Amino acid sequence: MNNNEILLEVSGLNKYFGPTHANKNIDFCLRRGEIRGLIGENGSGKSTLISQIAGLFPRDSGTMQLNGRDYSPHSALDANKNRISMVMQELGVIGSLPAGVNIFLGRTGQFTKNGIVSLKRMNKAASELFEKWGLPKVPLAKLTDGMMIETRKMVELARALSVDPEILLLDEITQSLSMNNRQMLYGLINRLKEMGRSVIVITHDVEELIAITDTITVLRDGAVVGNVVSAETTPDDIKRMMVGREISGEYYRADMKPDYGEKVVLSVQNLTVAGEITDVSFDVHEGEILGFCGLSDSGIHSVGKAVYGLSKLSGGSVHLNTAGVTIKSPMQALRSNMAYVPKDRDNEALMIHASILENFCLPSLTELQGPVGYLSPRKLRKLAADMTKKLSVKCTDIYQPMDALSGGNKQKVNLGRWLCKDIKLLVLDCPTRGVDVGVKAYIYALMKEAKKNGIATILISDELTEVLGMADRLLVMKGGRITREIRRDEDFTEQSVIGVMI
Repeated sequence: MNNNEILLEVSGLNKYFGPTHANKNIDFCLRRGEIRGLIGENGSGKSTLISQIAGLFPRDSGTMQLNGRDYSPHSALDANKNRISMVMQELGVIGSLPAGVNIFLGRTGQFTKNGIVSLKRMNKAASELFEKWGLPKVPLAKLTDGMMIETRKMVELARALSVDPEILLLDEITQSLSMNNRQMLYGLINRLKEMGRSVIVITHDVEELIAITDTITVLRDGAVVGNVVSAETTPDDIKRMMVGREISGEYYRADMKPDYGEKVVLSVQNLTVAGEITDVSFDVHEGEILGFCGLSDSGIHSVGKAVYGLSKLSGGSVHLNTAGVTIKSPMQALRSNMAYVPKDRDNEALMIHASILENFCLPSLTELQGPVGYLSPRKLRKLAADMTKKLSVKCTDIYQPMDALSGGNKQKVNLGRWLCKDIKLLVLDCPTRGVDVGVKAYIYALMKEAKKNGIATILISDELTEVLGMADRLLVMKGGRITREIRRDEDFTEQSVIGVMI
């Protein structure tokens, strides 16, 4: 294997979306057996670049060469035929189809005889694929709709690997995974490297990117601003290249002691959801950030759904003391000034094809109603315009559809639409998934402001550094149960938490 052999070469690549110049004269090359990182702020053009390589978008100008030959994919299936596959940042499965069918979608001919697709043969091939690459098993006959986001990502990864790729493109997959599945992914990337395959990885976790890649390309405003050898750079170097300046100021909390009021805002007793969590009990206090962490099967994400009334309980209760009610439905939670920001923002939170205005205003419709339920267009516009300005959402105007925004700006709307209400409890499930370091810092600042204002927060995260950086107390879960509570003034380190998680 020749590690100096250029596998893919991109020259003068340009892509426009209306007036937006998303990629500007990009020159980029990938060598055989190379793990290349791509990083930049939200909207810098990373996903646009690899989407053209993956055949999802046609280029407007420039050239691509694969193995020394012209490469002009007309579709993702065309790219697959050239042994290039991609796992997208946003979910790329069809919920109404089983997991096994999603893996071979568009390539079911190999399992078809006399016009009939053999699901048995397809699922057998899918199962062998999971075993071959060491992926955690998923229920292949089950519809992907309703599966946890992490499980769906495994389906997408299996689909990408099913074409035996020479080039694997990973767009923000790691931030959808818990620690154990991240380790699995790192091992898979190294295995592909040893096989002479190449991987392009996009992640906003700068430390992670440096650790798992050979080289890193930094994008800013659609253009390449530098290429570095991973082993010869630092996180500060990368951040400076990303934003064009030094990043200063606090990131996580500076204090190392719990700091919250005595008043209990929420009491959870013996919360049980069949097959997910068992006998989970805890209190959240005024101005407290209560963190939850655990491995992929720990149940931390189920806690958030159950607290907000989104899951059918088989036992236990959720009592919101500020309203004197027991939460049994999401509508009751909403009316009781509780907020929920789920991990899967596009499918479970935002109206992705609706406007910024509609998304900002939806949770506040009751407060905005006038006599006989009349909604004043002027009030709706003012709320959306004020929050867009306050949160610095990058957009053309408040009527722009959500699916036209970058991940970071989507998340600003997702979180900000709750912070314009008089909320008492905020449930955040992986609030910084898929956002750059600048937006992360902004979200943490909003959490600090909410804490200062006495809002109780439940922070559920697959990022250990995030919960350790922000939480007053941390509840570690394993197998659907709370196994330990760690306070901020105790052994608040990654090593101690990982020891309990495993």
